[in-house]
Amino acid sequence: MQKTIQLKLSPQEASDHAFIHQQIAAIENTDPANVTGFTILKHSIDARSRQPWFNLKVNAFINEPYQQRELQSFQFKDVSKAEKKVIVIGAGPAGLFAALQLIENGIQPIVLERGKDVKSRRRDLAAMNKEGIVNPESNYCFGEGGAGTYSDGKLYTRSNKRGDIDRILNLFVRFGAEEKILYEAHPHIGTNKLPKIITAMRDQVIDCGGKVLFDQKVVDFIIDNHILKGVITQDGTSIEAEATILATGHSARDIFHLLHKKNILIEAKPFALGVRAEHPQSLIDKAQYKCDTRGAYLPPASYSLVQQVNHIGVFSFCMCPGGIIAPAATAPNEIVVNGWSPSKRNNPYANSGIVVQVQLADVINNSKSGEADPLALLNFQQEVEYKAFQSGGGALKAPAQRMVDFCTNKFSSTLPDCSYLPGISSADLSEVLPSFIHGALQKAFVEFGKKMRGYYTNEAVLVATESRTSSPVRIPRDTATLQHPQVKNLYPCGEGAGYAGGIVSAAMDGERVARSITQKIAAG
Repeated sequence: MQKTIQLKLSPQEASDHAFIHQQIAAIENTDPANVTGFTILKHSIDARSRQPWFNLKVNAFINEPYQQRELQSFQFKDVSKAEKKVIVIGAGPAGLFAALQLIENGIQPIVLERGKDVKSRRRDLAAMNKEGIVNPESNYCFGEGGAGTYSDGKLYTRSNKRGDIDRILNLFVRFGAEEKILYEAHPHIGTNKLPKIITAMRDQVIDCGGKVLFDQKVVDFIIDNHILKGVITQDGTSIEAEATILATGHSARDIFHLLHKKNILIEAKPFALGVRAEHPQSLIDKAQYKCDTRGAYLPPASYSLVQQVNHIGVFSFCMCPGGIIAPAATAPNEIVVNGWSPSKRNNPYANSGIVVQVQLADVINNSKSGEADPLALLNFQQEVEYKAFQSGGGALKAPAQRMVDFCTNKFSSTLPDCSYLPGISSADLSEVLPSFIHGALQKAFVEFGKKMRGYYTNEAVLVATESRTSSPVRIPRDTATLQHPQVKNLYPCGEGAGYAGGIVSAAMDGERVARSITQKIAAG
């Protein structure tokens, strides 16, 4: 028989499969020889007490042959001669998963990516880190795999109403991810492993007869009588198809400007902006695990913090244990920082975005004109990034300040070591961040220190600016058809359109849009 069993184990016990085997036998009051194997269904850490515990939910096989975990199967069709074609703008998670769904549905995707393939992107990332040079078409945000490929690959989402999370995770496993992402409470692939997975997805699209074209920046839409017929790329090529999925990510400002110029409805969307806080990982481990040293059986600790300051939300974002702060600018003369971790999360630093909610009213109230337009929050975001660049001194050096100094309005005469490779320079971040954001962060850090012992310290450095948390623009769409309300056959999708907030939710939205297109095509 098969039996679902809950186990509460110490970190060392949880790492010992033989011990788990014995525990199952003891719970079931049977000889260990009768337990033929087990599969982990859920795996999480409870570090609320002084003794951290691992909670495991396992499926045990007792007195019957053990069977390995059954993965979902996928039927990818040959679409090389398909009559119906769909343009997919962007090869991030929304675009790639939309393309794979289209292939399953017998439709040929034509994926247009403004940047380079995932391997070629590395040279441009190296130029950013070592020389401070930004390629506007190939960077941490643009290129095959999108922003998530080289910024961690976190797969945790609360968006279980948007689609089938298990299907998305199974697809990742299908293309090379480890099975543990299927049962971990906060699954994470790692920047060092994601490129091969993204390459395998692209190969699947091409092997099935789909097209994936790099260095193909879309610069215009072909619209006739409010119906989108196709697109025009930077080299003047016109491509037509039955529908177009717009999955360009949260940083494709040129697309937002193009839509606005063509009087295609877009809306300002609230987002969040702040800094990236970096601590020694050992300090976070001590605070979270309540011990002097983490030991060999516990992973680097993470944290999640939130605080209301004068009715404004301040919260941690994209926390990276054992991680690195990366330059995520998409144009010269701006500083944007993000974080990532390798699969082992074995770097000596822990970093997280600490950001403040930004509403349209905040920008209007703090602007000189008092006027707003659909690009108001985008322009606000861009202005802060430019100030950060000026304050940093060029070459992608980022302005920084020790945490306590930041909160007490003191200039940091020295800065601690930092993982941000282009380098950091001491600055008064009150001159970079808008006053309502700066003030909210000052109060929040003090409160975070009360919630998490040791967090509020000058050992921590704040690096500006963490500003690409989500898109500052929403591209509206019909709730039933998912098409733009003004332009038929235009399907806004994913994080850049305002309908996702990470890899998994973007992937689910890509699939959802692809299914909607399939239904429309089938209906004639």
